[in-house]
Amino acid sequence: MPHTQHPHTPESDRPVESQGGHWILASVGKKVLRPGGRETTDWLLSKLNLAGADVVEIAPGLGTTARLLLDAHPATYTALDQDRDACEQVAHLLRSHPEWGGTQQKVYHVSASDTGLPDGCADIVIGEAMLTMQGAKAKRAIMAEAHRILRPGGFYAIHEMALTPDDLPEEIATAIRRRLAQVIKVNARPLTRPEWTEVATEAGFTVTDNFTTTMSLLEPRRLLADEGPLGVATMMMNLARKPEVRRRVLAMRATFTEYRDYLAGMGMVLQKREP
Repeated sequence: MPHTQHPHTPESDRPVESQGGHWILASVGKKVLRPGGRETTDWLLSKLNLAGADVVEIAPGLGTTARLLLDAHPATYTALDQDRDACEQVAHLLRSHPEWGGTQQKVYHVSASDTGLPDGCADIVIGEAMLTMQGAKAKRAIMAEAHRILRPGGFYAIHEMALTPDDLPEEIATAIRRRLAQVIKVNARPLTRPEWTEVATEAGFTVTDNFTTTMSLLEPRRLLADEGPLGVATMMMNLARKPEVRRRVLAMRATFTEYRDYLAGMGMVLQKREP
């Protein structure tokens, strides 16, 4: 199982106040770090014929979706992440589950916009909660790379944060993006559904299906649905012991609450158009 190594400073070595929001949440035990929760991930996977497919996952994070993908018995599973810690996490997960041995597995430490994979090597590419964190140029580059590595007719499934309603005034969108960047410590740039569709269309995809739900990542009902009672209890205990982390999490929750009428979790299934 190839796993390339590159120099890297782990996110956890940085001060709490400057760590990315996803790693802050992971540090207290949160496993589902997607804007639309497990609900949206389950919807995406239900739209894909994973059994026997060549599957590439971009930015697998803690490996939560990787488990679901491998349980569907694809022919191959390839994880790509530019974060070495995430690569090591997923590689460890794969090694510790021998029942997935029927699937050829690889983990590569590479950029999502320059994967080094061959043209047309995948039937399905999936990426969750990573395009949102990219600027316009990087979004286009990552979409173009997904298009390149997919076979004709292949599918690119994305799970991202969306702005709502579709005609949201630009001044409100700008204010939301600015505030998200301040509290998440990542330059989050969510788009409206028409804007996501436009980016995908320009990259050579057709939107075949889409799904939206509330962006309630840190609300009690979503926490229970995503993490279960034991997971929530673990998070609460960890937050009680880590006041600096607790302040970051509360600031994120306050921002999501403030803008809840304008934020959504979104799933889209994109199909590579024929030339």
